[in-house]
Amino acid sequence: MDSRQQERENLEIELLLEAIFRYYGFDFRDYAPASLRRRIIKARDQEGISTITGLTERLLHNPNYLDRFVQALSVNVTSMFRDPEFFLTFRKKVVPMLRTYPSIQIWNAGCSTGEEAYSLAILLEEEGLYARTRIYATDINEEVLKKAREGIFPLEDMKDYTANYMKAGGEKSFSEYYSANYGNAIMRPGLGKNITFAQHNLVTDGPFNQFQVICCRNVTIYFNKELKNRVHELLYQSLVNFGILGLGSKESIHFTPKQGRYEQVENTISLYRKIG
Repeated sequence: MDSRQQERENLEIELLLEAIFRYYGFDFRDYAPASLRRRIIKARDQEGISTITGLTERLLHNPNYLDRFVQALSVNVTSMFRDPEFFLTFRKKVVPMLRTYPSIQIWNAGCSTGEEAYSLAILLEEEGLYARTRIYATDINEEVLKKAREGIFPLEDMKDYTANYMKAGGEKSFSEYYSANYGNAIMRPGLGKNITFAQHNLVTDGPFNQFQVICCRNVTIYFNKELKNRVHELLYQSLVNFGILGLGSKESIHFTPKQGRYEQVENTISLYRKIG
């Protein structure tokens, strides 16, 4: 691609993102540009459209396409008990703190298809805390939230999820938490009783509660520095004093304006306690 063509394509992407924000309220303008560009071009090619301008036209004139496009731009890579060391540390270091609260509010931000929310429910049930816990699991994408509410996952994934569960300190046979049916694993109905799945946009929406725990894992890695800082301000404002913030294994509170307001719960694990 010559420089002139790339300049034109960059302008088309800028106009596309501005149109989505102004017309629909979804703000992708501060996402990391390289990965965002790849996903936009992939979405264009999947739709059989020759230009990004054509993609903009389809979005503005066909609102039914919006959900599919938002799903293409969102990254929905997840699994149950992903990064087992995180959940093991959560069990050992965070659960004792949660026992001191009469009721527990947890925000699972960027929940995708729900695997992490169900993982938290399982862990808290085993620790005897789930009955007094409410998990708010949110995502920008309504399509993945529909899948999360169903609590149905590919049965072939359960082998890996079982291994993760055991490494995370699981205390039972993991198969107790789901039933197998026609190649699907259906989560036990009681696990979803204290989970509220709802749409929330970290980029444009504000705080909606005060939480003892916020898990926002592997979300901000797709944002530029300015947007990361804005989201961290939102997360900070949404945590109670001494509340816990959980990030992804490649994410850190360091080099953000809020780094002095947290202490790390355990070295090498992205769990942080709000201290100021």
